[in-house]
Amino acid sequence: MTNKKQNTIVEKAHHTANGFKNVDPVKIKLGDTWRWYRERKVLPPKMGYPLFNQIWSEKIDLTLSGDRVWWIGHSTTLIRLENKMILTDPIFSKRASPFQFIGPKRRTPPALNIEQLPQIDFIVISHNHYDHLDYNSIRQLYARWPNLVMIVPFGLKKTLLKWGVRRITELDWWDDITIDGLTFSATPAKHWSHRTLFDKNKVLWCGWIIQSSMNSHKRGKSLYFMGDTGYSPILKEISQHFPSIDLALIPIGAYAPRWFMSSQHIDPIQAVQLYDELQCRAAVAIHWGTFELADEPLDEPPQQLEQLRKTRAFHLLKIGGSLAINPID
Repeated sequence: MTNKKQNTIVEKAHHTANGFKNVDPVKIKLGDTWRWYRERKVLPPKMGYPLFNQIWSEKIDLTLSGDRVWWIGHSTTLIRLENKMILTDPIFSKRASPFQFIGPKRRTPPALNIEQLPQIDFIVISHNHYDHLDYNSIRQLYARWPNLVMIVPFGLKKTLLKWGVRRITELDWWDDITIDGLTFSATPAKHWSHRTLFDKNKVLWCGWIIQSSMNSHKRGKSLYFMGDTGYSPILKEISQHFPSIDLALIPIGAYAPRWFMSSQHIDPIQAVQLYDELQCRAAVAIHWGTFELADEPLDEPPQQLEQLRKTRAFHLLKIGGSLAINPID
């Protein structure tokens, strides 16, 4: 295990005395939050939930070979890279909440359950919101594979140690670590964090570049898991550090209303913009179709992306669907 650039705590633009902040400010006012809750009118899919589930789900096929990503649902994906298996932001629970009797309800089931997963080697976490860091899922995953490695943004290790996790690496933006031939690099994002009333922005948020090693026979592959983010000019810097992104996992949901959500989540228009700015070879749309976290109906994000993506290799997978990770020539 090598860590090329992991930093000690130094003065950085996104660090504060009490935690972290965005490089371009995000101000989520309490009054705006209450206004959004009061005005919320979440509409069901036009076709209804059962038919939506039927249309946008398929049986997962883990027998497919090679480097590949499977969409499990929401921001949970299963990635095979160099014969290592990686989970991103795993949530298998029925609600994205600290409690299973209240909070955003899962509208579509995951492509498989934890008992059906293959051997997992790594988990990467983008931030600590309940739809991305799920206590029950982490506990069950570690009950099956106590030696898997968890790679997380700066400040999250303390919480995970309390949960019983032992093999944890936390990284700051632009830090990286290489483990078993895979390099994990934390990248900037425009978001925020909290799990209680008293820990806002105490833990960093990030995206992840995951790269396989290059050897004399082949070029390494590069995958970008964006996590949650609003649009920010800082994201353009990612392509300067990582100019060859073979596959990006880009969120397209939880964007309405824009007056409230634009600082936190990109919409399909900005997802396509980032696809172009990052010069991705291909992308998969994630963070839609599972939980009603904003005001748009579940079927709106894919409809918008379908109209916007044109000739781009920006894929709309069904839950359970997969895509091969092919390198840029």
